Amino acid sequence: MSTEHAEPGHGHSPAAWTAVTIMLIAFAIGTVAFFLDVQWLVWAAAGLLVLGAIVGWALAKAGYGVDGAKVAPKAH
Repeated sequence: MSTEHAEPGHGHSPAAWTAVTIMLIAFAIGTVAFFLDVQWLVWAAAGLLVLGAIVGWALAKAGYGVDGAKVAPKAH
C-alpha cells in the first residue's frame, strides 16, 4: 500500500461552493413558493437549481474545481 494517495478533494473548491450556494438558494425559494402556492416561482426555482449545477460544472472546467489551475492548494 502506498503512502501517497490521490485526495478526492471532497468539494473544497470555488466551483463546488458556488454551485452548492446557488442550489441551496434555489431550494429555499422553491420551498417557500411551494408553501405559498406560487407555481411559476416553484418552476423558476427548479430552473435555478439546474443552472446551479451547470455553473458548478462550467467553473470546474474553467479551472476552479478541485486541483484546478486557478485554485491555490491549501496546506493541510
